[in-house]
Formats: sequence, C-alpha cells, structure tokens
Amino acid sequence: MTMVKKEISHSIKASEFKAKCLALMDDVAKSGETWVVTKNGRPIAELRPYSGGRIGTPFGLHPALEIHGDVISPLGDDLWKAME
Repeated sequence: MTMVKKEISHSIKASEFKAKCLALMDDVAKSGETWVVTKNGRPIAELRPYSGGRIGTPFGLHPALEIHGDVISPLGDDLWKAME
C-alpha cells in the first residue's frame, strides 16, 4: 500500500486576503504552500505557487497517454478531403 502525501493548505477569509494579498503571494513563493481563500466560510479560490504554465500534452490530464501507429492513414484520403 502506498501513501499519498497530501498537500497541506492554509485558509484565509477573503476580506483578510484582500488586505494581505501581496505579502501572502511572497509567502507562497517562498514556502510553496497553498492557501485557500474563503468567503462566508466556503472555499472559493486557491493561491498556490506558479507551476510553469499549462501541461505540454494535447491530452490534458493524461500525460502518460501515447499514440502508437498511424492514426491518420486508416481513414483514407477521401475522408480527409471531405473535411476541407
């Protein structure tokens, strides 16, 4: 059985976040921790360290997905021409 390490997050009220936003961003950049912003006790947003952008795969959340073989040829040229 493998244990999954859960990211510890802190929470902050939206009104407090508004007042401390810039300092909190500096803290997140240094610590790497995530903050959950709440409004009326409900989570509405997360402030987390920048990860470097979007995933570089066209498959979104499936980075391990691989295409093997030719996925275009089986359709034939006439079907590809119909799409033009």
